[in-house]
Formats: sequence, structure tokens, C-alpha cells
Amino acid sequence: MRKGQQGFELKSAIMWMVIIGFLVVMGAKLMPAYVEYFTVKKMLKSMDEQGDLKGTVRDIRNAFDKRNAIEDVKNVRPDDLEITKEGGEAVVSVNWSVRVPLVSNVAACLDFFATTAK
Repeated sequence: MRKGQQGFELKSAIMWMVIIGFLVVMGAKLMPAYVEYFTVKKMLKSMDEQGDLKGTVRDIRNAFDKRNAIEDVKNVRPDDLEITKEGGEAVVSVNWSVRVPLVSNVAACLDFFATTAK
């Protein structure tokens, strides 16, 4: 090789492709859980903006269930909502965990939390 020539070796190019491929596959497997998290946050924000948090606990759960029928969130049900009163206003919070199988017997456990508290 001449002094001025530089470049990738085949081994290093393959190694980088394997690493990038692994990260893309992991991202693709974890993405649905994060999409669902942002959907739940959007649903709670929408409920707050449209005044659905002013009713009874049953009304709040029904409003969430109606939005859930449209958004098709699988891991959060209306019974999972924690509804409390703070300063005369209803605050809705929800905690949930999602287990995502990655490779063989390895799984990622993701914990999520969303609330309407400001």
C-alpha cells in the first residue's frame, strides 16, 4: 500500500454493519411500546383540554375508554387509571410496564408513567 492511501478494511466495514443492524432491529422492536406511551400521553392531554376530567370517576374512565377504542392502546385499560383530586381538579395518572422480547430469552422491561398533572 502506498503511504497516501487510506480506507476501510472489509472486516471493519462488516463489524460496523453488524452493529448498526443490531441497533436498527432493537429500535424496531422497542418502537411500538414508545408509540403507545406517546399515544396515552396524547389521550390524557386531549381529555384535559376537552374538559373530560370534570366529571365523575366513571365519566373519566368512560372518556378514556372511548379514546382507547379509537387509538387501540393494548397495555392500558380504563381500570388502570389512578384518579385523584388536587386543588379541586381531577388528576389522572397511569403506570404500566411492557415486556418486549429481544433475542432468544432476553427481554427488555420498559416502565412508563403518564399524568395530567401540570
